[in-house]
Amino acid sequence: MTDINTGHPFPASKVRLDKWLWAARFFKTRSLAKQAIEGGKVHYNGARSKVSKDVEVGAKLTIRTGWDEKEVEVIALSEQRRGAPEAQTLYQETQASATRRAAEADQRKAFKGLGLTSHERPNKKQRRQIHRFKQIQKEEP
Repeated sequence: MTDINTGHPFPASKVRLDKWLWAARFFKTRSLAKQAIEGGKVHYNGARSKVSKDVEVGAKLTIRTGWDEKEVEVIALSEQRRGAPEAQTLYQETQASATRRAAEADQRKAFKGLGLTSHERPNKKQRRQIHRFKQIQKEEP
């Protein structure tokens, strides 16, 4: 087995968790990776860990980014950030995680199609409907 970074026959033995997450392209910067780890968005083998934790091949990582939560297994180590195709060779997402993320994405798309998104402010028409509904609720009791 060769090292992805140098092509030498011996792979990198120690890589910090924040560096590995950055090299695997889960986060754009090491600073963002550090914030995610410290914020509890990254779990190493089922538990929170420190930024300086050494990553080992075969470790299970749970990474939460935005709406998605990925469960991946570390396949290779790298300290250098390379292209996306090479970065994807560093890990493998579990089948259960991939199917769960796809189902959640479909559900979000369905809710968006129904106009049930809550992160947007109501437009003028929706505000009028809300006011009418509140007026009806006041008059009924």
